[in-house]
Amino acid sequence: MVQQEKTMESRQQAEDAGASSPGTAEGSIEEPGGVERSGRRKFISGVVEGFYGRPWTMEQRKELFRRQQKWGLNTYLYAPKDDCKHRMFWREMYSVEEAEQLMTLMAAAKEHGIEFIYAISPGLDITFSSQKEVSTLKRKLDQVCQFGCKSFALLFDDIDPNMCPADKEVFSSFAHAQVSITNEIFQYLGEPETFLFCPTEYCGTFCCPNVPQSPYLRTVGEKLLPGIDVLWTGPKVVSKDITVESIEEVSKILKRAPVIWDNIHANDYDQKRLFLGPYKGRSTELIPRLRGVLTNPNCEFESNFVAIHTLATWYKSNMNGVRKDVVMTDGEDSAVSIQIRLENEGSDEELETDMLYSPQLALKLALTEWLGEFGEPHQYNSRQVPHSGPKSSAIDVATLVSPNLGSSTTVTTVYQQPIMSQAAGSAEGEQQPPKREPEEEPMETAAEKPDETDTPVAKATEELKPMDTDREAVSEVASTEAATTSVQEDPGSDVAPMQTDEQLGREPFVPGPDEKPLYTAEALTLEDLNLLAELFYLPYEHGPKAAHMLREFNWLRANSGVVSVNAKSKDPEKVAEWQGRADKFEEMCCAVIRMFTRLSNSANRTILYDLYPYIWDIKSIVSMVKSFVQWLGCRSQSSAQFLSGDPEPWAFRGGLAGELQRLLPIDGANDLFHQPPPSLPTSKIYSIRPYFPKDEPEVYRICREMYKEGVDGGPFPEQPDLIGDRFVGGLLNLSPDYGFVLEDEEGICGYALGTADVKPFAKKCRMSWIPSMQEKYSKPDSEKDLSEAEKMMLSFHEEEYEDGLPETFLSNFPSLIKVQIHTKVTDPSVAKSMMGCLLSSLKANGSHGAFCEVRQTDRRMLDFYSKLGCFEVAKMEGFPKDVIIMGRSL
Repeated sequence: MVQQEKTMESRQQAEDAGASSPGTAEGSIEEPGGVERSGRRKFISGVVEGFYGRPWTMEQRKELFRRQQKWGLNTYLYAPKDDCKHRMFWREMYSVEEAEQLMTLMAAAKEHGIEFIYAISPGLDITFSSQKEVSTLKRKLDQVCQFGCKSFALLFDDIDPNMCPADKEVFSSFAHAQVSITNEIFQYLGEPETFLFCPTEYCGTFCCPNVPQSPYLRTVGEKLLPGIDVLWTGPKVVSKDITVESIEEVSKILKRAPVIWDNIHANDYDQKRLFLGPYKGRSTELIPRLRGVLTNPNCEFESNFVAIHTLATWYKSNMNGVRKDVVMTDGEDSAVSIQIRLENEGSDEELETDMLYSPQLALKLALTEWLGEFGEPHQYNSRQVPHSGPKSSAIDVATLVSPNLGSSTTVTTVYQQPIMSQAAGSAEGEQQPPKREPEEEPMETAAEKPDETDTPVAKATEELKPMDTDREAVSEVASTEAATTSVQEDPGSDVAPMQTDEQLGREPFVPGPDEKPLYTAEALTLEDLNLLAELFYLPYEHGPKAAHMLREFNWLRANSGVVSVNAKSKDPEKVAEWQGRADKFEEMCCAVIRMFTRLSNSANRTILYDLYPYIWDIKSIVSMVKSFVQWLGCRSQSSAQFLSGDPEPWAFRGGLAGELQRLLPIDGANDLFHQPPPSLPTSKIYSIRPYFPKDEPEVYRICREMYKEGVDGGPFPEQPDLIGDRFVGGLLNLSPDYGFVLEDEEGICGYALGTADVKPFAKKCRMSWIPSMQEKYSKPDSEKDLSEAEKMMLSFHEEEYEDGLPETFLSNFPSLIKVQIHTKVTDPSVAKSMMGCLLSSLKANGSHGAFCEVRQTDRRMLDFYSKLGCFEVAKMEGFPKDVIIMGRSL
C-alpha cells in the first residue's frame, strides 16, 4: 500500500502538477478562472446543481455563491437536469431572456470569487460521428462563452451505452466516441483551465467487469487529453464511504486524480427523504489524492446549509493536502484538535480522522450557524428583487432583505420561477421522475425584464442566429419597464412585504387586562435543530436519536405481551420496565412534535417552506406511532401479531418515516401514510390517544353534533344520549380496547372505534347492551308516524343485524369500525392517522379486514370513508336495505 501510494504520487506529479497540490498556497491569490496567480491549479471545491427536479431559482443561486465565498468553497457546476436546454434540448440556443439570466448568474459568481462551470449533457441523442452535431455543440458553447463563461463540463451520465449504426462505423467503442468529441470540444474552446468530463461509467458499480479491468475507463484514461478532469461518484452512485484505496484504484486507470461528484446528500430518488447530516465517510486523506469535490445536494435549496457547510469544514481541515495527521488549520489548532478528540470519544468515527475532521463537530458548527438563520424574517420574492442586468452590478441576496423587518413579521411567499425547466438524467444512476413538478412559466415575466434591445446580451445573441427571440416582448418592454419601477417602488402594492405596526410608525396593539394575551411563539433551539438533523441524517444511517427511537419502538412492540390485557400472569419488574421505556419513548415523540411546532413558527419562511413537507411527514408518523404505543400499553392482547425480521433501515425508501411505518401492523396501507402537508404551513397540533371511560360524554357530544350535520332534525334535546347510545354506546361499553380519541387544545374533536370480531360483539350487545337500552327507552307505537327520535328508539327493540351479515362477507371483513371527525378540524391528515391507529390495533390482534355502516342519505360520511380507503361492498343477500356497507382489507 505504501509503495502504491508513492507510485501514485510520482505519476500524478509528473502528469499534472495541480493534482498533487489541491490546497491554495499561503499568500497566493485565487481567481475564479480555476487557476491561482501563482500558476498552480486549485483544488475544486463546491456545489454541483445536478439533481433531477425543479432547478433552483436565480436568487437561490446567488445566495449559494455568497455562502460558498463565506465558507471557503470556490466552484459552482451548473448542470440542473430539468433545464431542458442543458440536456434534453441541448441543441437549442438560449433566448435573449435566458441569456440575460445566465450572464447575471455568471457575474454574481465572479463577484463572489466563485468559478462558474457550465455543463452540457448531449449524450441522450447525439450522433458522435456527425460533423453537423459537433458543430451544433460548438455553436451552443460559443454562445455560452460570449456570456462570459470560461469553464465547462461535458456530461455523458445516465445514457444508453449503445452506439447508433453511424457511430459504429467510425468508432471502435462508446468510450472512443465520447473521448473523441470531448477532446475536440476541449481544444476548440482553447483548452480552458477547468474542463470536466463525466463518463457513462461514473461509479464502481457501473464499471464492467470492475474498475481496474474496465475497457471503457482504460480508453478514457489513455485517450482523454491530460488537461481534462474526470468526474467520479465513488464505489456507488450514492457512496456510503469513499476510501483512499478506491480512489487510488480509479486514479490509476484514469491516469489522473478524479473530481468527486458526491451524491451523499442527494435526495432526488426518494420523495420522503432529506439529508441534513454532516459530510461523512470520506477521510481527509483523500484531499491530496483528488482534483476536487463537488457535492450534489438536496433538491430543496435551503435544506443544504449543513451539507455545504460541513463539506467546507472537511476541506479546510486538510486544505494544504497533508497526508498524515495534522490539526485543523484554522488558527485554533490545539483547541480544535482537543475538541475533536472529545467529540469522538465513544463514537464510531474512523481513527484516521480523529486529528483532522470530526463529522459530529462539523455538524455542531453548521447547526449553530444555521440556527441564526431561522430567526431572520426572510423569503425569496422575484418581484421584490431588483434585476441584475448588464447595466447594474450583481446583487448580493442578503442586501435585498429589508433591514427593518422584525422577528414578528409575517410575510407571504411569492416564489421566483426557475430558469429553464423539464427534462431527465444525473450522475445518480437510475432515472427517476422529478421530485417536484416544475412550474409552467420557467422565466421571469416581461415586466421583470429590462430593455434588451441595446444590451450586450442582445448583441451577443443576434450574432448567433438562429435565436428564439420574442420580438413582441422586446417591443412591449418600454411600457412595462415603467410599470415595473412603480411596482417595486410602491410600498403599498400587493407585492410589497408585509410590515408591522412598529415599522409603519403606528402604536402596536396592547391587549387589556381581561383580554387574551398576544401569541408568542417558542424560539427554535439548537437541540431542536440537532434532532431535526438526526431524523433526516444520511442515506445509509439514521442519527443517534432517530436510531434509538427505532430500537425502542421495535422493543416495545416485540415485548408488548408483558402488558397485554389478557396476559395470564404479569411480572411486575417486566411491566415496570416496559412502562418506563414506553414513557421515555413517548417523550422522544413529544420532542419531535415540539420541534415541528417551533420550526413551523420560525420567522424565516424561506427555510420553512423547503423543510415543511418533510417535518410534516415525520410529525404525522411519529404521532401515529406514539398513539399506537399508548394503545399497546393498555389494550393490546398477548396474541398481537407483527412481522418478523429487521432489515437495515436504509434498505427501504422513506427514511425514518418509512421505517416507522414498516414497524406498524398496517405497514402496507400506503394511502393512510400519504398525508400531504397543507398549502400554508401551520403549527397546530392534534393528538391521538386511546379512549378511556371518562371520555364518553365528549364522544357522545361529537356523535350528536355530527349526526345533525348528516340529517335533518335532531339532536333530540329530550333524549340527549339517544344518538350516542344508538351509534357508539355499544362499542364504547363492550369494545373499549379498540377506541381512540382525537384532541386539540380545546378538547376531544374526533373518535375512532371498533371491534375485532363483530359476531361475538353482536352477541354481547343482545345479551347486555340492547336490554339496557330497551329499559332506558320505551318502545314507541310503530303503527303511527314516527319521529326520527322514535325510529331510533324503536331500533333498540328490533333485532340487530350485524351478526346476520353473510358469513362469506364476515370471513373477509370481521371487524366493525366507526370513525368521526368534527367539522371544525380542517387538517385532512388526522382522519388518516386516526384510521391508521384503529386499523393497526385491529390487525395487531388478528383482524384481516374491517367494514363500516353508512346511511344511504349520508353523502358526507360516504365521501369521508371513501377517502380513507374504504370501498362500497357489492350488496349481498342479508345486507340491510337502507345502509351501505363499506369495507377495507388489512
